[in-house]
Amino acid sequence: MAVKESTSQPLIGKGWVQGVALVMIFGFFIMGLLAYRTYTASMPMPDTVVTESGQVVFTGDEITRGQELFQSRGLQEYGSIVGHGAYLGPDYTADYLRRATEDVATQLRDGGMADTHDAVVTEFRTNRFNPETRTLVFTDRQAEAFDRITQHYAEFFGEDSTKHGLLPRLITDPAEIHDLTAFFAWTAWASAADRPGHNYSYTNNWPSEPRVDNGPTAQLIVWSTLSLIMLLGGTGIMFAVYGRWSQKIGWHSAEAPMLSFRQPGEVPLTRAQRSTIWFFAIVSLLFLAQALLGGAVQHYRADLSNFFGLDLAAILPYNLARTWHLQLALLWTAAAFLAGGIFLTPFISRREPRRQHWLSYGLLGAVVIVVVGSLITEALSIYGIVPSGSLFSQQWEYLDLPRLWQILLIVGMFLWIAIIWRGMRARLKTESKLNMPWVFFFSGLAIPMFYAVGLLAGSDTHLTVADFWRFWVVHLWVEDFLELFTTVMVAYIFVMLGVVSQRIALG
Repeated sequence: MAVKESTSQPLIGKGWVQGVALVMIFGFFIMGLLAYRTYTASMPMPDTVVTESGQVVFTGDEITRGQELFQSRGLQEYGSIVGHGAYLGPDYTADYLRRATEDVATQLRDGGMADTHDAVVTEFRTNRFNPETRTLVFTDRQAEAFDRITQHYAEFFGEDSTKHGLLPRLITDPAEIHDLTAFFAWTAWASAADRPGHNYSYTNNWPSEPRVDNGPTAQLIVWSTLSLIMLLGGTGIMFAVYGRWSQKIGWHSAEAPMLSFRQPGEVPLTRAQRSTIWFFAIVSLLFLAQALLGGAVQHYRADLSNFFGLDLAAILPYNLARTWHLQLALLWTAAAFLAGGIFLTPFISRREPRRQHWLSYGLLGAVVIVVVGSLITEALSIYGIVPSGSLFSQQWEYLDLPRLWQILLIVGMFLWIAIIWRGMRARLKTESKLNMPWVFFFSGLAIPMFYAVGLLAGSDTHLTVADFWRFWVVHLWVEDFLELFTTVMVAYIFVMLGVVSQRIALG
């Protein structure tokens, strides 16, 4: 294994640093604008929904309670809302909208109207929300439809059967059914009512529903096309630049050193490095459990009520199986990154502080507690034992971890960064902040920082705002910063093996 000396001089030019800084500044500026728009232009949450005669249909508090119930009973891991969630069950926004439009059309036909299409479109696309009083008016026909749809969901979620892949009698409290239906009704209203000053809805005419003339807008088609062109064009430009100037910015044979490998037994391991075997053992178990749960999840799509003669939904309903399947994927991935960072740190620093391994074992124990605790409380939440909106209730899809375990996981990841810092601080003092040791540390620091953004998506947070921050975790944390740390780890391994120089690894 090649040994590289420390250097206080940066190994890459200012152009690279400026380019990366420009991309980061531009990217986060755009995301800042999107955050501003999300908070200021989201579909409005009414304080009260009333009929034309002023009778209260439901309130904003009931919408929020319905949203919390939707999360805590794992319904986003069964169906979806505004298109986000699982797909075994219905999308409840689209389902409510379809049922409401059919009900209103039936009422109009019963009143003697032959062709109801235009009347239904007008009734649902007309925006009757008053931003000053924060009151939303439902027509009397829409209010009647709400009552009948509430009864439908009472029968669906209260059915003493597992034929839907859910627990029997999942939700039977009439007040909870009312709140849940209010949540669905609010999202359905926003998906059809025209945004003020525009001819499309708050959800950009999603879902596609001909009964209310919901269809793709011109802006949607244009921006979707442009994004595809930019993706393909940007990829082509990147390869063109690399091919043209690779002698200056990439890996080329002139700097490829002779490789000299040592046998694994000849490389001494520190006590902290040896402790990571337990991390990887846990990772293996979690991966196996995730794979088995994935098999059960897929079997549900073939047969909802029979798992080789076993009524699986009575014990492990679909929404619980999918919750665990999804969370285990994130947990074993996170545990593997923690182990990888601890394992590589002594190679980078060429030393290990005393009692570093005890911190590693402490982190291992914390990981076990978070994994076991979160899986248990997710089950208790879906079974209805844990109250909705509490520290122990399930949350949004991908952020299903109850808030308590989410906080503890973040604390654990910052503890991991402290372990990395403790092991590397002597080396970091002698290195330029633009060199590999600091890049390794900063890329690791981004992992807990950007996962912590998920705390902004609380169980009672406005749906649109919660989805915005939830997708920061899904797309920035999972798809960007975990991959960034992976790239840095692989690059560092190549440097230590002598495959590439630090300058090329940084480039």
